[in-house]
Amino acid sequence: MFQGAVMSAGCLVAGSLPAWGRPVAGDSRAQRSAAELYQRFQHPEFQYRPFVRWWWNGDKVEAPELIRELRLLKDAGIGGVEINPIAFPSTGDDLGKKSLKWLSNEWIDMLQVTFDEAKKLGMTCDLIVGSGWPFGSENLQGDERAQVVILYTEKLEGPMIYESSQFNIFKNADPGVTVPNPARTCEILSLRLAPDPVNSLEQVTDFSAKWTDEIIRIEIPEGRHALHVLVKVNSFASVINGAPGAAGPILNHMDRAAVRKYLDHMSETIQQKTGPLSAHLRAFFTDSMELEGCNWTGDLPGEFQKRRGYDLMPYLPFILFKVGRLGAVVDEKYGAAKTPQFTEITNRVRFDFELTKAELLRERFTETYLQWCREQGVKSRAQAYGRGFFPLESSLGYDIPEGESWTTNWLKHKVGEEMSDDDYRLGRGYTMINKYVSSAAHLSGKRVVSCEEMTNTYQVFNATLELLKIGSDQSILSGITHSVWHGFNYSPPEAPFPGWVQYGSYHNENNNWWPFFKYLNNYKARLSAVLQNADQYTDIAILPANYDLWSEMGVQTDPFPEKLNVSYTSLIWESIHKNGGAADYTTEMILNGSTVKNGKLCYGPKQYGTLFLVEVTGMNPETLARLYEFVASGGRIFCIEKYPEKSLGLSGYQEKDQAVKHWVEKLQSFPDRFILIRKPADNRFLEWYCEIMVKYAIPRYLEIGNPDRFVMQNRYQADDGSEIFFFGNAHRFNGHTTKVTFSKEIVRGRHAWVWDAESGERYRMELDGNSFQLELGPAETRLIVFSREKNGPRQMPLPHTGTGAESLNDNWEVEFRHSREGWVKTMPMNVLKDIRDTELVNFTGTAVYRRKIDAAGPATAFLNLGQVFGVSEVLVNGTSCGIKWYGRRVYHIAPFLQKGSNDLEVRVTTTMGNYLKTLKDNPTAQKFTVLKTKDQPIQSMGLVGPVILY
Repeated sequence: MFQGAVMSAGCLVAGSLPAWGRPVAGDSRAQRSAAELYQRFQHPEFQYRPFVRWWWNGDKVEAPELIRELRLLKDAGIGGVEINPIAFPSTGDDLGKKSLKWLSNEWIDMLQVTFDEAKKLGMTCDLIVGSGWPFGSENLQGDERAQVVILYTEKLEGPMIYESSQFNIFKNADPGVTVPNPARTCEILSLRLAPDPVNSLEQVTDFSAKWTDEIIRIEIPEGRHALHVLVKVNSFASVINGAPGAAGPILNHMDRAAVRKYLDHMSETIQQKTGPLSAHLRAFFTDSMELEGCNWTGDLPGEFQKRRGYDLMPYLPFILFKVGRLGAVVDEKYGAAKTPQFTEITNRVRFDFELTKAELLRERFTETYLQWCREQGVKSRAQAYGRGFFPLESSLGYDIPEGESWTTNWLKHKVGEEMSDDDYRLGRGYTMINKYVSSAAHLSGKRVVSCEEMTNTYQVFNATLELLKIGSDQSILSGITHSVWHGFNYSPPEAPFPGWVQYGSYHNENNNWWPFFKYLNNYKARLSAVLQNADQYTDIAILPANYDLWSEMGVQTDPFPEKLNVSYTSLIWESIHKNGGAADYTTEMILNGSTVKNGKLCYGPKQYGTLFLVEVTGMNPETLARLYEFVASGGRIFCIEKYPEKSLGLSGYQEKDQAVKHWVEKLQSFPDRFILIRKPADNRFLEWYCEIMVKYAIPRYLEIGNPDRFVMQNRYQADDGSEIFFFGNAHRFNGHTTKVTFSKEIVRGRHAWVWDAESGERYRMELDGNSFQLELGPAETRLIVFSREKNGPRQMPLPHTGTGAESLNDNWEVEFRHSREGWVKTMPMNVLKDIRDTELVNFTGTAVYRRKIDAAGPATAFLNLGQVFGVSEVLVNGTSCGIKWYGRRVYHIAPFLQKGSNDLEVRVTTTMGNYLKTLKDNPTAQKFTVLKTKDQPIQSMGLVGPVILY
């Protein structure tokens, strides 16, 4: 059954959007017809083209090379650059070139060169704030530097006299950060002795008066105890990969004055030489807020008291865990064991602590940053997550919120090969944060949702255009509309091969596939030209149990949480999209800021008639009151595994728990609209959701006859009423066919078109009633547009099988053209095989396969190359039949055949990793193909087949 297939653009309630979450004033949106939208699709402007993160390695930049690289990028189809100064690569040969200090006159001169050349080329510039992550600089003083409070404990058994120096405590408490700051200092905040196990604060003895003693002596009574020492570390960490001038201590993001001083220093220093940055930049950019566990600022205890209503300090030793790099928990049972009663109390305090930190970060960093950007007349772009930020709400106010997708997962997480229900990471190129970021964009009316696309710190020299496409297509399906490739290394041609490589997918002119990179960028540009001029449709909301996570485990490092309390949450939205529906995430803050109208939760331009609570245990009573209003007016809530059963936080929790119970009981009076469902016992979420969708008539706008784990869809609505659908198959090797039926409201008065993002052409699509047969090859996508336009050519897809098939799997001669060493070798290949299984296993370059074929007549029209590892080009009698870089390699060769004997040539351009493994004296090659966790397996290469002529 189709329900809720078409709704209005939303029920915009200005009051529901906080100031930091409202669209920018003056953000007007022209009404574009389908014809105008198609023109943008055919010939996308540079703003829609992918950008690159442009690492200025070690800031060893020179004007001629900056100009050369900008022109190189433009020729490859890149539309803009994110200027990103960063430390020099550890394995690079710097050729004795000078590093320009961040914000120096010389450095700003290079900015100006870049601005001027980009403007000539029609390209866009963004500029990262600071350098590396999280940002800071050598000039920060005192409390402007980030701080952390660390727990150190010792298990003791009395009676005994405990004795330790402060030096010993500090040595053992020293946090395991990525880049320790050599100027860090330590001080003891408190010493508390607790019995082991501990049941309440009344059992705890405070020895904090001894915190100034150089040698701490404590008399331990009889029994088992644990000494809990809170150590504050000032200036505890330095910027990761910071360039000279911006490589010092991390900024204290919870100090509003320090944040504003830092930002003003940057903008004022640059603008003294360049004039207003609004004339040169689209956006300032902030990388992910991986604050290395920063959890403190000077007035935090006072702010906690004011906001939460009680003193944090007696509880703090019992809510912290032992942590390591990036603040990740390495021992959650550190310190005295807690009884269940005391665990319940400390979990509530931990929630209050995490909430207070998140509020301070929002108020003092996010709002300050957004205001600064507005004052500069430059857009704000950020990965507004990390550790301690609200995972959704922090993205609301940014002009261009950003997520991440990773190629690092390709070997470890089998992107294109697996799509696991047991591990939410397996098979996914996108990270779990993308859905939070895109949901925030939808809730605040943003259409440009950017992505650090295909982050690659692992498979640098083995990334293929096909895998970049698969992961990038998955990003679109997670809500992304704008790609920023990770990344392009500033590297002068004279640098020894492979050049200056920080990391990234080796987007470099020395990469074998660089000449073909433009095909991927053209494809991406056309999709973005459509998606950035439409609104993604969603009518289902999902509330993850993040507040329970904060209570039980503390905040995690996004987008790679060390641990999740409900690990399958992302499988819920995936299953909805794979079954013909669409969903966003929501939060308690969003729910409380929503209005209820006709059974819909309305926030900004969005409205949701269905809400899933994913194993939510704790919830604020006021949120449940709003949900009662929602259900009473006709909305539906599905509670997976449990109903909410308690409140959050410590103050007045017993009374609030009763209020939670009261509202849940009231909601249960609507048994057909407040429904408890069980998760699938076998973890097969795709099939499970299909069953409950049918059973409870959950809204969907498509009926997908044969759902598949690798096939997903999104729906968008354009300004002129056109309906847009993006289907993607993420499997590298297998195609999928299914019947798709559109709801009547979508089809009524509109005609279906296929828009080909590779060629820019469009074709009328014939429906059988409201249905059609969707056939997607490996790694293939389909963009379908329903518009008022009627007339146009019909689609003629290339058949991948046919009659009169003839196998061409034998009698080939193969010429190997080595791209690095320049040699050419020819060898017969009686039967096609993977090059990695030959004596040329370490080859890199282009393999040219040649043989003769006979053509009897026009029936011999198509050539299917079968399995190809690399970019392929087919030539018949010396004439190119086209280049293909992903999926099925099917060529229409009839126009190029002559009757009788024909010369067939297949050129396959390979990856480089196998070759780089052999360069034993090349530290960069070894770093990314052999050493430690980056040891790469031998990659498949070449034409494997079976090759069929039909």
